[in-house]
Amino acid sequence: MSQRHPPRRVARSLMRFGRPPPVKKPLQRNWRTRLPIPHVNIIGREFAPSRLEDHYHATLEDNAMYMTYIHESTPRPPPRQIRLTYDPSNPYARFRHNPPVGGDQLGKKPPPPDTPANVVRLEKIVLHSFMKQAIGSRLQLLGLIMAMRALSGETERGAGKHAVQGVQIVRGKKSVGGWIRPNIPVGAKVELRGAPMYDFLAQLVEFVLPRLKDFPGIMLPPPGVSLHSPSAVSGVVSIGLPPTAMPFFPQIEVNVDAYPRPYGMHVHFVTNATGVGAENRARALLSGFMLPFTRHS
Repeated sequence: MSQRHPPRRVARSLMRFGRPPPVKKPLQRNWRTRLPIPHVNIIGREFAPSRLEDHYHATLEDNAMYMTYIHESTPRPPPRQIRLTYDPSNPYARFRHNPPVGGDQLGKKPPPPDTPANVVRLEKIVLHSFMKQAIGSRLQLLGLIMAMRALSGETERGAGKHAVQGVQIVRGKKSVGGWIRPNIPVGAKVELRGAPMYDFLAQLVEFVLPRLKDFPGIMLPPPGVSLHSPSAVSGVVSIGLPPTAMPFFPQIEVNVDAYPRPYGMHVHFVTNATGVGAENRARALLSGFMLPFTRHS
């Protein structure tokens, strides 16, 4: 008994099964590498759950909201209206800036109302290192850039198009003392977000800080310091790591001899906290990630 052939329409669908659809519009190519540029944002490296990120959503988020909650029994009064110095209906003064009433209110604004949507959280970690030797020779930055790449795992446009720009060269913006001039390379920085940010934080609190000799902890400001200063309302906690801390990172420890010298760096923990007491809320969050804070007796 002969087997009947499938209809032509079914046969065509079977031939196309498992094949990608035809590309009607060719992809653009990078003029340097001649590689195709995808038409969607491809984000790589976040292929496994992060332990610290799960710890934040499972435990720290509720604790941070409980510790930083401010009860408000009555609704807040509406903000003061801006005193109009220029008439916005006048086409000649439409885009002029109307200063707010009472001058700068940056250090006097209260924090936003506490809701589950604005619980204090870590947004990014910025690593920054200044190198004075790079002013005389920019080749001195090569070792620092390679160390930053090893610490962060981030390269320029690495793993697709996303917000992280890899290791960036910091250049002078103005002349300082005659030895820093505009557009002169003076250091390097890198921003960490997502899973790489939590990975770096875990290495910092588990491998680096416990092995530092005579490390007293991150010093808190004195009790009488003002809570209305620009740094106190920024929601950013900054610490400095000496050059002796760099070889304690696992990525550097496996091949310390590959770098000319150890490099110190500043670590900035940027949170979403704003308003009066923002820095204290950021410290409360970081203490949940096992960062030790201490104060002079």
